[in-house]
Amino acid sequence: MRRTVDYYFAPQSPWAYLGHQRLANMLKATGSAVRVMPVDLGGKVFPISGGLPIGQRAPQRQAYRLVELKRFGEFVKVPLVLKPKYFPVGGDDASRLIIAVDLHHGPDAAMAITGAILSAVWAQERNIADEKVLATLMDEQGLSAKCLEQAYSQATQVRYEHYTQAAIDAGVFGAPSYVIDGELFWGQDRLDFVERALHVNN
Repeated sequence: MRRTVDYYFAPQSPWAYLGHQRLANMLKATGSAVRVMPVDLGGKVFPISGGLPIGQRAPQRQAYRLVELKRFGEFVKVPLVLKPKYFPVGGDDASRLIIAVDLHHGPDAAMAITGAILSAVWAQERNIADEKVLATLMDEQGLSAKCLEQAYSQATQVRYEHYTQAAIDAGVFGAPSYVIDGELFWGQDRLDFVERALHVNN
């Protein structure tokens, strides 16, 4: 049975960045489908789930976050700038662009532009809140510039709000989160469990 992963994330999340390519590889290896679902994590999900922006977290948590990022970056062999120039950064425009790409080109292209956007923040120190940067990323991926216009459409905004509400309804409280047949897996460090779930009856 071909399984589908509902992939909830924020395009500025370092944890989504660390897990993104591994998820893409799992999908390909298992022949699984994906719904690429960027959400308004800080604006809508955190206030309901009790999450806090990084700057509002206790100093101990902020310090340990950097330790874990370094550990995981080295473990999964992904280049990572611990304190990139453009972070924190707003992710709404990037999220809407990902949705527009999905609507225009499909989920494979949406996964590709998502990976490019995540890398732009955490490996290349580029400002994903800058429309020119997003346009350049689209060009680098060989995707239609029309998606930049579509990203600001009402249909795209409605889809963004729908994904955010779907995340809340699914019990999502952090990024990345993966849902398979109603079962929630939170964090890129749970991808081993995601892989097992994708292999069940596959």
